[in-house]
Amino acid sequence: MAIENAQPFDTIVVSPGRYVEYDIQIDKPLYIIGIDHPVIDGDHKSEIVTIMSDSVLFKGFQVQNVGLSYIKDWAGIKIDNRDYCIIEDNILLDTYFGIYLKKSDHIVIRNNYLKSVAKNEVNSGNGIHLWYCEDILIEKNQITGHRDGIYFEFVEKSRIIENISEGNLRYGLHFMFSNHDDYIGNTFKNNGTGVAVMYSEFILMKNNNFVDNWGTANYGLLFKEIYDGELSGNKFQNNTTAIFADGSNRIKIINNEFRSNGWAMNIFGNCMDNEIAYNNFISNTFDLTTNSSRNRNDYHDNYWDQYAGYDLDKDGIGDVPYRPVRLFSYLIGKIPEAIILLRSFFIDMINMAEKVAPVLTPQSLLDERPRMKLNIYD
Repeated sequence: MAIENAQPFDTIVVSPGRYVEYDIQIDKPLYIIGIDHPVIDGDHKSEIVTIMSDSVLFKGFQVQNVGLSYIKDWAGIKIDNRDYCIIEDNILLDTYFGIYLKKSDHIVIRNNYLKSVAKNEVNSGNGIHLWYCEDILIEKNQITGHRDGIYFEFVEKSRIIENISEGNLRYGLHFMFSNHDDYIGNTFKNNGTGVAVMYSEFILMKNNNFVDNWGTANYGLLFKEIYDGELSGNKFQNNTTAIFADGSNRIKIINNEFRSNGWAMNIFGNCMDNEIAYNNFISNTFDLTTNSSRNRNDYHDNYWDQYAGYDLDKDGIGDVPYRPVRLFSYLIGKIPEAIILLRSFFIDMINMAEKVAPVLTPQSLLDERPRMKLNIYD
């Protein structure tokens, strides 16, 4: 009733309480503000709030119990083909999709808390879901318990800043066919995979933390056919594989730290013209593996804690190039069951023999300028 009676650009203030409502349609520009997070409970029957106007502010509510539908993408808050809206300071609990943007531009999604209870991928939705959008800011949200924490499909020129995406079933952040986007200063923890970037171009990935994305097929960061991106200033710790790259080209991977991962990097042979430089590799079981005997990428000025060379001229650069692909890591790619031999003396012997006279591992894959000390980042 308040929405029906309001004039465009009015402010509606909602008092604390619990309101069992769903299919709320905001069809004019309004500023709707909750005091002490009044609860809008959808009673698991349908979508809860649908914004059908430009220039809407929706702030300060607890939205909960969205209905489950296998043919409709019901959400706690949906913006459908509208622009210049702000979704801020809300709590979304037990939603199918949390915040859903469809063909909408110039939207701010800031400081929201989204928690769901997804049990499997089939009957769960994403926390923040964008489809065909441009110029979106997603900032300082916390997302947990969804299929994907944040999902981008055909999203252009948007920014994902200082969010925490944790404990989601599939991906903490998922890009599909999205270009010229940035994600900066986020934490991706204990997800199926931290971030997947697929079929996208010109993605800036900076100063993020990829932590505890651990499992039999889990990655900190997955690249699938992406081009011309930059990955810099990130920290990867306790991931099964920190970076897995397939068919990805012209990416700058610089100034990152890889610590205590199973595999720091698994770079397939169909990845070309990538620069891997000024990174620190510390206490990983394997620093690098590949499925090819050829190398088409440039490795230089990295610190490898397993490097055993020397620096006679004291310039901080090892005098002997470093070959980071160990024969055993190459063999595991062919025969995964061989991992049970990881700590055996026999494996140490064949790794040493391959390092002296490479036969199976890529002869051209080496760091000509291995750093003797850790790279220091600003």
